[in-house]
Amino acid sequence: MIAVLDYGIGNLRSAQKALEKVGAEAVLTRDPEQIATAQGVVLPGVGHVGRCLEALRHSGLEDPAKAVIDAGTPFLGICVGMQMLYDGSDEAPDVKGMGVLPGHVRLLPDGVKRPQMQWNRLDHRPTPMLAGMDDPVWMYFVHSYAPEMSDDVVATCDYGGPVVAAVQRDNLWATQFHPEKSGTSGLRLLANFFAFCSAGR
Repeated sequence: MIAVLDYGIGNLRSAQKALEKVGAEAVLTRDPEQIATAQGVVLPGVGHVGRCLEALRHSGLEDPAKAVIDAGTPFLGICVGMQMLYDGSDEAPDVKGMGVLPGHVRLLPDGVKRPQMQWNRLDHRPTPMLAGMDDPVWMYFVHSYAPEMSDDVVATCDYGGPVVAAVQRDNLWATQFHPEKSGTSGLRLLANFFAFCSAGR
């Protein structure tokens, strides 16, 4: 069972349905016990990162989310769900991030249209997240902010310069793009995550 965190904001249902399409038993939940015993956990997010963080905390799901990450449970953050994992964001300077990943989320560079709302090609290194995909890999982005570069980055896209597209640290995967909106490649990523969960990581 893969738990999709139900904190009342974002593309929760579409993420759940996409996971079901690749064969996963995906459950929308805010039950800490169900989250703790899940084989994998997904944190989707759309909109304003500050409001998403406040909703996550109001729902009481921040601590269960951090606990499963610390326990080694496979965890996938999607779009704003990725941004929430960092220390903070330019979009909501007064709202503390989850602090799971070090660094800050910054506004996309001057000279490009914000938000980036398009398909874009990934430049990536080998990663289980993108296993089995033919190059070039194209994913669908909708965002105005992105994390700073770090050693955890496994994929970038070119949008006025390199922009973080995906990170991986041990059991934690996160994507700035929307796999549930990215056609065959996005479903393959979700299938790879499901396989990662099924392997008992």
